[in-house]
Amino acid sequence: MKKALLPPGWAAPRGYANGVAARGTQVYIAGQIGWDAQARFHTSDFAAQAKQALENVIAVLAEAGGRPEHLVRLTWYVTDKREYLAALKEIGRAFRERVGDYDIAMSAVQVAALIEDEAKVEIEATAVIPD
Repeated sequence: MKKALLPPGWAAPRGYANGVAARGTQVYIAGQIGWDAQARFHTSDFAAQAKQALENVIAVLAEAGGRPEHLVRLTWYVTDKREYLAALKEIGRAFRERVGDYDIAMSAVQVAALIEDEAKVEIEATAVIPD
């Protein structure tokens, strides 16, 4: 079970939670990028890479017996803030289809580069699977 945290009087965040409280088995997922299971990129499109990175996060989480609703924290590392913002509508749609809710503490950070030259986004995750 998880609970989104919103201090009294704060404006409700849009597309994320300020914090999340959860109990259970903690799962830490390394940064996932937009390549397939064989470490191949199929596109340079930002939104498509973000969708694949989310799918990769969900696949790793499944190995621990978890599901998308168990995600409590995501950190997005993007190589181009403007490209990320331009793709937000598509990313939001993919997020709702794959993850569902926005009761997840999220941060997005622009970085100079990612280790894999073709990668445009990397998503790091934490999940808590209820006992």
